[in-house]
Amino acid sequence: MACYVKKSDVKKVVSGHGHGSWPMLGENQGCTNGCAAGISYYSSCDYTPAAVHDDQEGFYVISGKGRARIGEEEFELVPDMAFIAPAGTEHQMKSDNADEPVVVFWFHAQA
Repeated sequence: MACYVKKSDVKKVVSGHGHGSWPMLGENQGCTNGCAAGISYYSSCDYTPAAVHDDQEGFYVISGKGRARIGEEEFELVPDMAFIAPAGTEHQMKSDNADEPVVVFWFHAQA
């Protein structure tokens, strides 16, 4: 088992609604207790369907501009910012420009 992976070796998962991901780190790389990390993009100018997880999910915006909704709070997304969706909290993202998707690094960790 390798503790590393290259994005080019990971299968892209297309969720629809202008959202897709490359799950980069998980059990195959030695992550335990639900730890996982990857890269996602949001190209739709409409919010994605709300996601809710039993664990917390953190995000770091790599590129693009858009908006996020975490629970009842809505805010602007810009590169080089980070935010977290607490466990059990609905969260959504969208891009300001479909030609320049919001790209984020994300991670899951136990609450």
